[in-house]
Amino acid sequence: MASDLILTLADESALPALTSLYDAAARWMLDNGIDQWQPGGKDAEHFRLRMKEGEVWLARTGRGAVVGAYELWWQDEAAWGVQGPEAGYVHRLMVDRTEAPRGTGQALLAHAERRIAESGRALCRLDCRSDNERLRGYYEGAGYAKVGEQPAKTDGGGSPYAVTLMEKAVALR
Repeated sequence: MASDLILTLADESALPALTSLYDAAARWMLDNGIDQWQPGGKDAEHFRLRMKEGEVWLARTGRGAVVGAYELWWQDEAAWGVQGPEAGYVHRLMVDRTEAPRGTGQALLAHAERRIAESGRALCRLDCRSDNERLRGYYEGAGYAKVGEQPAKTDGGGSPYAVTLMEKAVALR
């Protein structure tokens, strides 16, 4: 069950699992007609940098298998512009579709929302490609609302794409 997941901050030892999760998610997207991530698009250096500049969380089952992860950033100027410290930003929500219990993605989002609230910030923000209606629907089902569009976010290679900006208020603690 997703409620039995153990979430921990990732460290260097998690780099192979993170790149594997990313590649598997990218392959699943391609297999399902979603042009968003590409296998090999994020390497160990990417996740190492995310650990240094923000937080990367791993979800494990009770037997220790890594079944999901997400990145939590404290700013995201590329998508949201310069903002005050009112939000945390979720990126690269990844689930191992062969091993993860049902509800793992929702459990990861809920964990991010709690973590953001614990930091004293009132909003959880994320973005997704504007042409990915399935993912946008998933986030809307989790309580996120569209608050804007960023028509020209760029990937690591400089290619622009449009993203939908979404946010959800979180209960401050």
